[in-house]
Amino acid sequence: MPVVSSDGVDIHFLDEGEGRPVLLIHGFASNAVVNWVDTGWVRHLNRSGFRAIAMDNRGHGLSTKLYTPQDYGTPRMAEDARRVLDHLGIGRADVMGYSMGARIAAFLALAHPERVRSAVFAGLAGNMVRPMAGTGPIAHALEADSIDAVTNPTARTFRAFADRTGSDRKALAACIRGAREPLTREAVARIACPVLVVAGGDDVIAGPADDLASLIPGAEALTVPRRDHMRTVGDRIYMQGVLDFLRRRP
Repeated sequence: MPVVSSDGVDIHFLDEGEGRPVLLIHGFASNAVVNWVDTGWVRHLNRSGFRAIAMDNRGHGLSTKLYTPQDYGTPRMAEDARRVLDHLGIGRADVMGYSMGARIAAFLALAHPERVRSAVFAGLAGNMVRPMAGTGPIAHALEADSIDAVTNPTARTFRAFADRTGSDRKALAACIRGAREPLTREAVARIACPVLVVAGGDDVIAGPADDLASLIPGAEALTVPRRDHMRTVGDRIYMQGVLDFLRRRP
């Protein structure tokens, strides 16, 4: 994977296909390959005439691992995304983030509105503007010697996912403790680009898609029936909804 230095942090990314660029920002404990390649997203976008750029967030995948929570502030992670675009000479891109990636995409759209043609916030909807809960148990689960010691169901899910993706659990624990700057209702109301909000109908981590879309002028909402947080990301309804949204953009 190519790499760009973002304020001294190596950010790895993949860049495939031709056409209008779509920057993909993965979720917590995932990486570009797991979130966007293995689920078929990159292939789906390429076949539909889009260029897919998928980055490994700091602390994830092949990118630099950091172990201090302050290194994972969401504004910093949004600047990592901006520097990937700079490195590729892309002035504007459609940006899609999943879960933590949706929060990063929102900060990018607010800090650099001229760089974001449109935004898809998926896997984090109504709860984007609510205080983050349960990060402590997830961090402790990541630091536990064995998953057998983890009893909290949500924390156990993230620990199992981190083990499956071969992640650096110490770096992820620092990330979950640090990347949670508040995003207010007033802030998201200032997002000016076209927005699509996507959430599974059974996704308690994301919250309702309509709740977030109602706060952003002109935003659309898509609820994926009978899908929880982990099963929404590769769903065909989600994929087709995003493709339809992108094709409507000028």
